[in-house]
Amino acid sequence: MSSNGKSGRPSARGNVPSFVAEVSSNHHRDLDRCMKFIKMAAAIGCDAVKFQLFRVRELFAPEALQHNPKLLAREEWELPVEFLPTLAQGCKEAGIRFSCTPFYLQAVAELLPFVDFYKIASYELMWDELLRTCAGSGKPVVLSTGMATLAEVEHACSVLEDAGCRALTLLHCVSSYPAKPEECNLAAIEILQKACGYPVGWSDHSVDAGVVSRAVHRWGATMIEFHLDLEGQGAEFGAGHCWLPQPMRKLIASLRTGLHADGDGAVGPVTSELEEREWRADPEDGLRPTRSTRKSLGLADK
Repeated sequence: MSSNGKSGRPSARGNVPSFVAEVSSNHHRDLDRCMKFIKMAAAIGCDAVKFQLFRVRELFAPEALQHNPKLLAREEWELPVEFLPTLAQGCKEAGIRFSCTPFYLQAVAELLPFVDFYKIASYELMWDELLRTCAGSGKPVVLSTGMATLAEVEHACSVLEDAGCRALTLLHCVSSYPAKPEECNLAAIEILQKACGYPVGWSDHSVDAGVVSRAVHRWGATMIEFHLDLEGQGAEFGAGHCWLPQPMRKLIASLRTGLHADGDGAVGPVTSELEEREWRADPEDGLRPTRSTRKSLGLADK
């Protein structure tokens, strides 16, 4: 994860993106299940796993909770703070990075000893104090841009920069669950790259392999974040924006294979073609192999 400041950056096309598995609220407040997510994320080829640290009563305004008391049911989705040391250690043992989204200011300090990078959600993009607090930690920051205008994203970048953030990645995002492919607007990845001068990835809510592939191969997404569930029993799986392990394992492997197929673009035979070149049609009689090859093999002219 790197920052290129306001100097801009070349297209990331051809580079292998990092993959981040978002556990979100699919953990059931069960530490063993959390650890299974970490192991699964590593097994399917992810570079990082991300959780969320929120408190419902600090997430919504009191009047909103009074208006819609059903929101309090989401307290069952809260990640216990005491899980953090074990989760961080589990990631270290699995060889992947540990990240978490803070949704209240104190969460930034609670996460500081454990996370490799902070993730700021689209819904918090306009909360300057949270941005400054994350930036002031000295840790890398990943910022989702769902629902935001370009001016709002540029403002958030400036807040992070001014507060000392030196390693920022943006994630183009559509805050719809699930996101329709025709609304994913992947071309915004390039616009954000040019306007903000930072690496830009894609936070996927489409659960569509074609969308993710397009984000990587056409628009040079440097990071792919996706919601993961283990078996379809997570609290958020029913909404339709979570991937299951095997389809994502296949997609990650396919994307990496595809990106390694680019080559250097020089037109000419590759090593595995050299022998076959001798079996092309001869330019004079149109027969295979070439006359020089026939001669080398001791074949008589017909």
